Amino acid sequence: MQILYITAGAAGMYCGSCLRDNALAAELIKQGHNVTLLPLYTPPLTDEPNVSSKKIFFGGISVYLEQRSSIFRHTPRWLDKIWDSQFALKAASKRSIAVDPDSLSELTISILKGSEGHQSKEIDKFIDWLKAQPAPDVIDMQNSMLLGLARPIKEATGRPVCCTLQGEDLFLDGMREPYHSQALALIHEHAKYVDAFIAVSGYYADFMAGYLGIPREKIHVVPLGINLKDYEPMTVPHRPRDNGRFTVGYFARVAPEKGLHTLAEAYRLLRKRDDFPPARLEVAGYLAPEHKGYLSGIEREMRDAGLSGEFHYHGALEREAKLRFLQKLDVLSMPTTYAEPKGLSALEAMASGVPVAQPDWGSLPEVIERTGGGVLFEPNDATSLAEAIYWLWKNPEEANDFAKRGAAGVREHYSVSRMASRALEVYANLQ
Repeated sequence: MQILYITAGAAGMYCGSCLRDNALAAELIKQGHNVTLLPLYTPPLTDEPNVSSKKIFFGGISVYLEQRSSIFRHTPRWLDKIWDSQFALKAASKRSIAVDPDSLSELTISILKGSEGHQSKEIDKFIDWLKAQPAPDVIDMQNSMLLGLARPIKEATGRPVCCTLQGEDLFLDGMREPYHSQALALIHEHAKYVDAFIAVSGYYADFMAGYLGIPREKIHVVPLGINLKDYEPMTVPHRPRDNGRFTVGYFARVAPEKGLHTLAEAYRLLRKRDDFPPARLEVAGYLAPEHKGYLSGIEREMRDAGLSGEFHYHGALEREAKLRFLQKLDVLSMPTTYAEPKGLSALEAMASGVPVAQPDWGSLPEVIERTGGGVLFEPNDATSLAEAIYWLWKNPEEANDFAKRGAAGVREHYSVSRMASRALEVYANLQ
C-alpha cells in the first residue's frame, strides 16, 4: 500500500504524537509498505531512527513570517528556500520556541482556514509537490488542527483522506475566545472532506465525536503501540531497584497539565507516614522555557519539606537513557490534570516491568483494564495517589504481579505491529 502520512514537528520537544507517527511509519515500512512520513513546520524529534522525509512543508519560519507580515505571503519560492532549509529549521528548533495555545491561537486559525488563510502560498507549494508524486492509496494526517489541508488534498488526488485524533483537545481548550470557538467550527466544517478519523483509544473516539461534532461511526480506534525492542524482558521480577530504596518515577513533559505537582504532593504525604521509609522521586521529561518556574516551585516545596535530596530531575532523555531510567523505578505515575487520551509513558513503564498508578479517567482505565499493569486513583487527588503508591510499596508480591501482567499485556495489546495492523485495516476499508 502507498501511504502518505503528514506529521507535525514540535520544534525541539519530544512529542508523543511524533513518536507514535514515526513508530507507525517505521513498522509499516518494515512490513513492506511504501510510506512517506512528511513533516510540517519543523523536523520531528524522535528517540528511535527517524524515518521522516527530509523535505519539510509549511516550514515553521515561513508560516510565522507569513502570519506576521503580508510581505512574506508573496515572496518567491527561491527566496523561501533559505528559511525553509533543514539547517534553518533545525537552528530555529534549538531556540526557545513557545508552543503554548495562547501564543499560537491566531496562527492555528489561519492554518485551519486553509487556502483562505495567510499560509495559502504554503498550500500551493504542497499541492504542486503532491501532484508530481505517485498517487497514494491513502493520506493520513496527524491531528485535526491540520484539516485546512483536507479539501485541497482531496481535490488534488481524489484519494481517501484520514485524520488521526491523538490529544489535540488539550491544545484547543487552551485557546482563548473567540479563537477556541472558531477552531472548533473550522474543524467541523472541514470534517466533511475526511473519509475516516482514527482515534488512539476507545475513550478518545467517544469523546472527540461529541467534542468535534463528528459521527461516532466515522471514528475508528487504532490503539497506541510502542516499539518493544530493547525493553526489559517481562520475565524480570519487580523489585526495589535502587539499592533497596523504593523509587517513584515520573516520565512526561514537565508542565502543570501533566500533574508533577500532584505526584510531588503525594510523595510528601507518603514521607509524613511513620512507616514509609526514605525513598526517591525521580523525574524526567521535556521542560519548556515557560515552565521552568513551575519546576522551580516544586523543587522549592520539596526543599521546604526537607526532601530535596530525594527529588531528582534528569531532563529530557533519549531512548537508551529513557530505558535505563524506567528500569530503575518501582512505580510510575503521570497524574494528568485532564483526561489523557494516550498514556504513552504508562505503556513504556509497564513494558519495562514497572507497575503504574494512574488517574481514573481518559484512556487510562481501559489501558489498566486491558493490561492489568497497575492501579487507579481519584484524579487530581494527591491523597488518593499517595494511598495507591503506599499500597504498592506495602504489598510487593501484588506489585510484582502487576509488573508481570503489565509487561505481558503491553506486548499483547499495545505493540507497534498490532497498531500497524489495525491502521492497515482502516486504510484498506477506504479503498
